[in-house]
Amino acid sequence: MSAQIGIRDLHKAYGGFEALRGIDLEVARGEVVVVVGPSGSGKSTLIRCINLLEPYQRGEIRVEGSVVARGPDLKRVRAGVGMVFQSFNLFPHLCAWRNVALAPRRVRGLADRDAEALARRLLDEVGLADHADKLPGQLSGGQQQRVAIARALAMKPSVLLFDEPTSALDPEMVGEVLAVIQGLAHTGVTMLIVTHEMAFARRVADRVVFMEAGAIVEEAAPEAFFTTPREPRTRAFLQSILRH
Repeated sequence: MSAQIGIRDLHKAYGGFEALRGIDLEVARGEVVVVVGPSGSGKSTLIRCINLLEPYQRGEIRVEGSVVARGPDLKRVRAGVGMVFQSFNLFPHLCAWRNVALAPRRVRGLADRDAEALARRLLDEVGLADHADKLPGQLSGGQQQRVAIARALAMKPSVLLFDEPTSALDPEMVGEVLAVIQGLAHTGVTMLIVTHEMAFARRVADRVVFMEAGAIVEEAAPEAFFTTPREPRTRAFLQSILRH
């Protein structure tokens, strides 16, 4: 498998605080990599650097062989990288299908009729066909996050990034969103997922990456990661998380 995402010696600081300290990571085409770790470990910063929502100071990121950096290629690179955020970031004045159809129309130049058909099909795929004409305010948090996932898919990305996609949801809504993401994991799209849902990580990941203090401490296949972690810090983290 060829690396679709390649990260080398990545550094990111906020003033004197080092959020990322020399990250090296490759994600193969079609691989599902789940990133876990305590709050403040740099997980979200890492994936936000991949499409340059956060500028980094040193190192290199490549997606599909193209360097992620300010310049003429950035728009093209971003078009192939879908992102789902903690907060849903939907336009409140647009109904669900119009939220999904907006980027294909504006960025890819899809005709209005074709964009609407695409949006309705994707909403059907995430279980929201009956809610396509509703405004975000008329939807539950879980439904809004599923609209956000459909919106990311509408650009036909080769890479999907998820930044704690269930952290803003009530507990009873978490399962419906995770089920959609788990379904996507079998479609061949490359996925990098930041989450605190350990059972989900174990089910969906090809590889689990544990971060702390801006560095990768350990990475392994999920069964090995959860049953026989090598690093003492990984073991302590898992014991703490799985106890609750």
